[in-house]
Amino acid sequence: MELRPLRALVEVVRQGGFSQAAKTIHATQPTVSKAIKQLEDELGMPLLDRQVYPPRLTEAGEIVYRRALSMLAERDDLRAELDALRGLQRGVLRLGLPRLGSSSLFAPLFARFRSRYPRIEISLVEHGSRRLEEMVMAGEIELAATLRPVPDNFDWQPVAREPLIALMPADHPRAGAAAVGLVELRDTPFILFETGFALNRIIQDACQRAGFTPTVAARSGQTDFIVALVAAGLGVAFLPRIKADEETHAGVSRVPLRDPGTDWEMVQVGRRGGYLSHAAQAWLALTRDPRPTTT
Repeated sequence: MELRPLRALVEVVRQGGFSQAAKTIHATQPTVSKAIKQLEDELGMPLLDRQVYPPRLTEAGEIVYRRALSMLAERDDLRAELDALRGLQRGVLRLGLPRLGSSSLFAPLFARFRSRYPRIEISLVEHGSRRLEEMVMAGEIELAATLRPVPDNFDWQPVAREPLIALMPADHPRAGAAAVGLVELRDTPFILFETGFALNRIIQDACQRAGFTPTVAARSGQTDFIVALVAAGLGVAFLPRIKADEETHAGVSRVPLRDPGTDWEMVQVGRRGGYLSHAAQAWLALTRDPRPTTT
């Protein structure tokens, strides 16, 4: 079985159609269709339901898709090991970062990495933590920054730990308090991030432990818009301290959250047992001790 038809199948599912998949793998739409048809003929089962849009995996297709992801990831591991023979004179660091808090933590480290390894290309993607974890497991990136807790199929290394800060309108009854518990905010609507942000899980799990389900007034992927919604009186929001300190607004009060188990713990994860390129190992070594050193 060749890997090229498997790659075609994976991209049809990821991209939501044959034409989009063809663009991704730099082929024509008929070539992609033919590759998948040949794969179906070889296996003796249909893998895609072409009568719906986007095409939907059949039961057999689900099995082949999962195996294809694993096989393609192993192929990427093989290529990475061979590239590593050339050392750090060339290569690619394939890294994923969440959109929340990454600039403050990682921008200085990128500059140091670049100065040490100028010939290593940094391929960076930004998504929510859950999507980044999926990309690591699929072999699309080697490392990703995400929040604890992390699934058992990842190796991880700590990056930073920050308390959460509740952002509330300046006229909120708890504005100006030394600290606040989530249960004291249960009657105020919450403004959360979009689905896929691991920070949501921290807040929602803590609310569950406190015995209530919050009312969600709005969701957004933009921190500045969330802060503006708080200032407009729509509800309360939550940010790690490192990010809350950057978001000053005259109409917003910042109060530390005192609930246990709500610390924002960023870690870097890689696929457990997966091969890490020399570039990825060098990045982990650099971020393990973030203090500048003379080289």
